[in-house]
Amino acid sequence: MKDWVIGVMGGSGLYDLDGLSDRRTLRLESPWGAPSDELVTGTLEGVRLVFLPRHGQGHRIPPGAINARANIDVLKRAGCTDLVSVSAVGSLREELPPGTFVVVDQFIDRTVARPASFFGPGLVAHVSMADPVCPSLSSAAAKAARTAGAVTVEGGVYVAIEGPQFSTRAESELYRAWGCSVVGMTAMPEARLAREAELPYASVCMVTDYDCWRANTAHVEVAGILETMRANAEAARRMLTELARGLPQARPASPIDMGLDYAVVTDPATWDPVLAGKLAGICPRRFSPGAIG
Repeated sequence: MKDWVIGVMGGSGLYDLDGLSDRRTLRLESPWGAPSDELVTGTLEGVRLVFLPRHGQGHRIPPGAINARANIDVLKRAGCTDLVSVSAVGSLREELPPGTFVVVDQFIDRTVARPASFFGPGLVAHVSMADPVCPSLSSAAAKAARTAGAVTVEGGVYVAIEGPQFSTRAESELYRAWGCSVVGMTAMPEARLAREAELPYASVCMVTDYDCWRANTAHVEVAGILETMRANAEAARRMLTELARGLPQARPASPIDMGLDYAVVTDPATWDPVLAGKLAGICPRRFSPGAIG
């Protein structure tokens, strides 16, 4: 068995994983509320995977109602060492047609109504988000996507919008002017929370459509997105198999693994004990009873 435990957040169209051996379900509780669904865990190509459908089975949870804190918390409690996000997005670039996989490396957060941190009054931390994804994990995911047969682009800017409505044309043009590559509704605050939970994070974005900026293309319709989404989901499953197959036996240490050692600014003597107890799930090294702050 390889040293990795890969958490997989499945986005629109990816609600389950095939090919897992020793498959079982886990129902974990979180002090942050209910996660999107049960976790499915098993082994794929010698790597333990922990899968969580971001929208729940049957796609019953809209983007703004996803409990990202609970989702990240239970994945960390399940032993995940790294997190791969798979999501459906709209393209803001002519050269990124539907069917393309974009492994993004930057985000612009336009969400407005979602809790964006595990920390708060009584226990303050400031993690760096300058480089929000893990470069080695992202590179491995991109290589796996190519091996799986997907047209793959490494690097790009994901603009996260609140939704659930798609963008106006003016908004779409604005995001293009900002240099954004794709638009979606779920990567934020997920990427922020993964960093706070000391989980190296890669974001694999599956383009389902051109956003509404493209004058000679019909505006975004769900029916067309669903058709592309099904093909993308099959490619995503192949990508995850190739990713697991290509990981080295030993997982190298990442500076993200210890990120909170440099982020917590509140004096341990004044920590809010209730909040510290809730944080024990994302970082037992720092916040479990008896741990040294």
